[in-house]
Amino acid sequence: MPVVRTRDTECRPGGAANVACNIVALGAQAHLAAIVGADDRGQRLSELLAADHVECHFLESGDTPTIHKLRVLSRNQQLIRLDSEGSFVGYGEAFSKHFLGLLEDIDVIVLSDYGKGSLSRVEELISASREAGIPVLVDPKGVEFARYAGATVLTPNQAEFAAVVGAWSSEDEFLSRGEALRTQLGLEALLVTRGERGLTLFPRSEQALSLPAEAREVFDVSGAGDTVIGLMAAGVGCGLELEDAAALANLGAGLVVRKIGVASVSTSELRISLHRKGAGGRGLVSAHELEELINESRSRGERIVMTNGCFDILHSGHVSYLEEAKTLGDRLIVAVNDNDSVSRLKGDSRPINPLADRMAVLSGLAAVDWVVPFSEDTPEHLISKLLPDVLVKGGDYKSDEIAGGKAVIQNGGEVRVLSHKEGRSTSAVIEAIRNS
Repeated sequence: MPVVRTRDTECRPGGAANVACNIVALGAQAHLAAIVGADDRGQRLSELLAADHVECHFLESGDTPTIHKLRVLSRNQQLIRLDSEGSFVGYGEAFSKHFLGLLEDIDVIVLSDYGKGSLSRVEELISASREAGIPVLVDPKGVEFARYAGATVLTPNQAEFAAVVGAWSSEDEFLSRGEALRTQLGLEALLVTRGERGLTLFPRSEQALSLPAEAREVFDVSGAGDTVIGLMAAGVGCGLELEDAAALANLGAGLVVRKIGVASVSTSELRISLHRKGAGGRGLVSAHELEELINESRSRGERIVMTNGCFDILHSGHVSYLEEAKTLGDRLIVAVNDNDSVSRLKGDSRPINPLADRMAVLSGLAAVDWVVPFSEDTPEHLISKLLPDVLVKGGDYKSDEIAGGKAVIQNGGEVRVLSHKEGRSTSAVIEAIRNS
């Protein structure tokens, strides 16, 4: 008999609540409709979700307690799981009415079916969602997939898929059965999660797309399916093509299985993962996101370079300067004055281009990794917070005159001054336009 000494305990929202948490972690809004017991666990669940900024719309059951699962872990290995759960089948009609009252101003609907009875009238929910023009994604349960006909996307795992279509002897047969099921159910897409083989998307009017698993090491697959459908829904809600939303979901699943217990992934983690793959993780970021990206970059031994400016009208002098700055390290950060600070520095007629346009142009340069805005007259506070390895400015500055330079040097970094190209400046460009 294993004996476990309890060191600590932790409560996390699971099931459909974990889907909502994954959606909120990406910066989206999530409304969670579900049935809970009229008990302390139901209250605790509400408190946890409120802390995670999930808006709850719960129906309370007076005779069935809130579903609870207790996992006992030792050295990151799950020893046993104790489930305390009952059925909410008798609440199917009440939940359906409750659901129908929540459809206003909703972009995407996720139906997470755990076979507990809340979705016993799932056909009505799918039909109402489609009539309202809202995409509906379903994580199915059981073998009666006909219940989910007409959904936008169905996301069974491989075992659930096999239980419905039967075993297959080749990849071609798997693909054939997947497309046949998608057609039979009238889905926009079927997404089958396949564990260590990644996932396969069967979209309407397109060839099946198989994406390899992203995880290098797996600690716990609990809640991986929740992450997949949560990120898939967030992608669809943002207007991504189904193929791109599936790629996002696959990336997130690869991150979450490296964590213990039900968990979610953040936008920063996704950016970092894309950066590692060389497929993204660049461009416009917030100061908070930038801190995480810098930490991850330094964990790989990379050298961080930072510069700043207004960059109102980008010209060849700017490009040459930024390319030279990039040669001093591995990652280049460009901090950009916001519109108000440019006006204070340059006069009421500036900037010519608004902040969003200036940042977009800078982020398109090959030499630039990250672009971040700041609102003060100088970026001293931002530089002192990020502490790059190399701080770069162009012009006739002395290192001790550069905003943030003292903090960088005290941290063991260096400050470099690069020369501007003669005759190339934003003011010269503006004057030439006026004269012409």
